[in-house]
Amino acid sequence: MLSTKKKINAIIAALEDVKAMDVITIDTRKKSHLFEYIIIASATSTRQTRALANNVSVELKKLGAEILGVEGEDSGEWVLVDLGEVVVHIMQPAVRAYYNLEELWNMRSLPKKAAAKSE
Repeated sequence: MLSTKKKINAIIAALEDVKAMDVITIDTRKKSHLFEYIIIASATSTRQTRALANNVSVELKKLGAEILGVEGEDSGEWVLVDLGEVVVHIMQPAVRAYYNLEELWNMRSLPKKAAAKSE
């Protein structure tokens, strides 16, 4: 069984093999019980987005990791690879900028007054 750290390192290596851009890893252990880390990478085309997701899947399967799911391959603008405790998001730059997952997952909790107003 792959440790989470080895899984992350293998994912990053697989992304770098296909020239992913702006790869980041975000620790989500204190924010979600569904997964521990997300890795976000950008691709220059739908073809590269699909190739990156495929390479992550192939390389991690070689190491014995289970791929729980792959979503978004049809459009190729945003492909998600679910590896259980690590979820990989491979996105076109415009989609990545629009959804801004980095900011979403690094958000601080709202002040109590702001939270009360939103309810």
